[in-house]
Amino acid sequence: MDILGVGIIGFGRIGAEHERWIRQTKGVRVVAVADVTAARREMASSRGLAVYQSVDDLLNDVRVGAVLVSTPTAMHHQQAMAALRADKHLMVEKPMALDLPQAQEMMREAHRRNKTLSVFHNRRWDVDFLTIDKHVRSGVFGRVFNVESRLGQWASCVGPAATEFRPGWRNESAYGGGGLYDWGSHFVDQLWRLMWPNRPVRLFAQLHGNVWANDCDDLARVCIDFEDGAAGLVEINTTTRFAPPRWHVDGILGSGQSPASADYDTRRWAELDFIPAAGSPARLAMADEGINEPIIWEQFAAATRGEGEPAVTAHSVLPTMQLLDAARESARRGVAVEINGDSWAV
Repeated sequence: MDILGVGIIGFGRIGAEHERWIRQTKGVRVVAVADVTAARREMASSRGLAVYQSVDDLLNDVRVGAVLVSTPTAMHHQQAMAALRADKHLMVEKPMALDLPQAQEMMREAHRRNKTLSVFHNRRWDVDFLTIDKHVRSGVFGRVFNVESRLGQWASCVGPAATEFRPGWRNESAYGGGGLYDWGSHFVDQLWRLMWPNRPVRLFAQLHGNVWANDCDDLARVCIDFEDGAAGLVEINTTTRFAPPRWHVDGILGSGQSPASADYDTRRWAELDFIPAAGSPARLAMADEGINEPIIWEQFAAATRGEGEPAVTAHSVLPTMQLLDAARESARRGVAVEINGDSWAV
């Protein structure tokens, strides 16, 4: 098996995590890193990787067959297009880009050059989401008419960021900061997939900066109406001292709820208590664990060899991008936004 050499653009916290995951992966290895900060280049060098200050120098490295873009969100599109134009396969950290048109342009370029393009939406396989999905699809709730997906904490989305390059960029709109792009991009992605093939038809959002951010949101609330009348809610509130339940689901046959976790423990989030419309309360069985990050990379490498599709196809991310666009438009205008569904043939 040929080894796929990966070059990482942006060796911050998540870029370094990807290098660790890839070390556990068959058929893939990181060979080079491009980062603007000397300290992160030094860290990459200590792991035996070639280091570059410029993206162009990394793209000229003949050992690099694929690129991971793990820089701040506002940089994704430009760097992704440069990688594709250099004939590299491409993995992009979530969110895919700042908006749907950028994402579509990246897709077109990848298709034109016959390159694999994937987005690292690894939380499609979080055990809490898989548990909710399992019981919704098995009919435990009957017809579902309300799904609430929340994260609440008294701490900004910055988290344990690398300190060498603008550690607070997740609170700056110029870099694509804010809760909607951060946790929200995962949760919006999970919600529409949970409800599929029930399509979103309308969205109303509130995006406010109250404590941690001045020009982007530290409170993001996205309400989605689906075509069968069901309601969905995604809320990222980094300004509350009372963390709400991670999941709440209402259906004709009963309601389910799972707890918050200050440690983002997905198994804790998967502890789904169910109160039926008739009968006794119960703890619903946890789903099997989903695929992990090394397997996502293994599937990506296989796709670059023409062996199937990556775990996350770029096309499957377009609905997520459309909903994120609609949320920003709704918040900006203060009105509900109709979802036209042009990108929903998934």
